[in-house]
Amino acid sequence: MEQWAQDAEQRAGHDPATGYAPVNGLQMYYELHGDGGTPLLLLHGGLFDIEQQFGPLIPGLSKGRRVIATDFQGHGRTNDIERPLNTRDLSSDVVGLLDHLGVGQVDVFGFSVGGAVALHLAINHPELVRKLIVSSVSFRPEGDRGENTDAVASMTVDMIAGTPMESRYLAVSPHPDREHLQGLLDKLGSYDSGGGGWSDDEIRGIEAPTLITVGDCDMVKLEHAVRFLQLRGGDVNGDFEGVPASQLAVFPGTTHFFGLARTALVQDVVTTFLDAPPAAGYQDVQGQD
Repeated sequence: MEQWAQDAEQRAGHDPATGYAPVNGLQMYYELHGDGGTPLLLLHGGLFDIEQQFGPLIPGLSKGRRVIATDFQGHGRTNDIERPLNTRDLSSDVVGLLDHLGVGQVDVFGFSVGGAVALHLAINHPELVRKLIVSSVSFRPEGDRGENTDAVASMTVDMIAGTPMESRYLAVSPHPDREHLQGLLDKLGSYDSGGGGWSDDEIRGIEAPTLITVGDCDMVKLEHAVRFLQLRGGDVNGDFEGVPASQLAVFPGTTHFFGLARTALVQDVVTTFLDAPPAAGYQDVQGQD
């Protein structure tokens, strides 16, 4: 409670409360924005950070709601350690962060790598997740087109020289040099290497209402996103069966890299989903096959 009281004092000045949580050998950077309701946890994608992924969205998302945003291992202001990058460990870090903050349940909004972590939390820690938003991520490798994965696997610092990702890394990282940046790229290149993803039954069994978002020219195949929706009880005739609690949004003219770039559209879709009450006719149709 003392932690939250200190944070509230900082928020009163309209600046985010910031801090570092000692988790699994990391000093895990986090920000707290806004107040009210179930907290919304933001989880960025690989090579991004809080500001690059969610910066334009945070002012709208934090109106009337607390937003918790964090930088993953080796990203943004969080240090790297001698540990590969994988969904299991990043999820453990997030659980540790929530415990550090004294937060018992959140809505989770994860993009790409962050979406994989959000899925892991919903499947393995269902008590922590009230509503789930997973953006531009497949639940099994065959859902990806493959070109993005191949590109990341061969990425070097020279290939991103002069980009916002390089500039941001060198500006805020605890170890701002190109050698550490190459180390991060190497870890991202082998992210979850050999992992098989999640089974249909695991996706069906998620308790949290789920919003899936994908670009119409994303690395995630559209048919995979539809299958994802079906496993979550969607793709039904809502006029007769009611609007399912789990939904799909396809953003037009949107690639993987720019998956959240249309700020007004993303904000409207996300906040509408988060704010929707489980009213009559708003149900989750389970067991679609």
